[in-house]
Amino acid sequence: MKIVFFGTPDFAVPTLEKLVESRHEVTLVVSRPDRPVGRHQVLTPPPVVDVARSLQIECIQPNSLKSEEIDASLRNSGVDAAVVVAYGKMIPGRLLEIPRHGFVNLHPSLLPRHRGPSPIQWALVCGDRATGVTTMQIDEGMDTGPLLLQHRVPVEPGETAEMLAPRLAEIGAELVVRTLDELEEESLTPRPQPSDGSNTTPMLRRNFAKVDWSMPARQLVNRLRGFTPWPGLYTKFRGGRLKIFGLDDVKPPPKGKEKPGTVVTADPGGVVVRCGKGTAVKITEVQREGRRRMPVDAFLIGERVSRGEAFG
Repeated sequence: MKIVFFGTPDFAVPTLEKLVESRHEVTLVVSRPDRPVGRHQVLTPPPVVDVARSLQIECIQPNSLKSEEIDASLRNSGVDAAVVVAYGKMIPGRLLEIPRHGFVNLHPSLLPRHRGPSPIQWALVCGDRATGVTTMQIDEGMDTGPLLLQHRVPVEPGETAEMLAPRLAEIGAELVVRTLDELEEESLTPRPQPSDGSNTTPMLRRNFAKVDWSMPARQLVNRLRGFTPWPGLYTKFRGGRLKIFGLDDVKPPPKGKEKPGTVVTADPGGVVVRCGKGTAVKITEVQREGRRRMPVDAFLIGERVSRGEAFG
């Protein structure tokens, strides 16, 4: 089949590469415009664009999918199916009818659970023991289209979003190729998503990073896993910001009735802080504003954290 590929970040790259290796032909890549990156705001193409160019595949980067130019590009490509992996924008309804097999989306969750823009992160924040990847036909809703194939993936203990995403990307790439093969062979029947068990994840925002010490310890640990590498977690400490990179749930929690955010103990093994519902976490790795990331024993050499002191 002739494929038009819509994708933008690193997560989409394995699928593009697998499609190129498959029996299908990628005739066009559609990605987002170049963006300023880094301290000096250097205009940089998305990872998918770099790969498409290295593979000598025609690539376009429209500011919007509303132009008639996009319709013409799809029709002129002779597209049989469009594949979407983390493109970053909704596909307008008028485009959905152009490919013979429609638009096939790779979504990194077991739909209908965790629809929306950040399913990998929220699977970890919610403490899911398993997640997965789904191929589905796009309709005009938010990840509500008919299901094609799914693959379940166990979540490893301590796994962060930074670790889980590339695993799901590789597994998803194989699933997309298998989906296209079966669509071409007419051996795959789309099925409606179940009505039960659905939820929609919010877009990740910078303000999610602020620690709310009234949350139970396990919830805070899960948030750090889900929000690594971005937006991360931080707390207020002596008027400044303290980023947290290592956090463990203390079981059983130490006895006491301190307010959430209060330091229970501070020693080279970690800073134990009271959390909601009588629970406690141990902070093991931190970064002070303007300083390097360090284990908590090194941090305590320069900062004499006392029992009863409060994090904000």
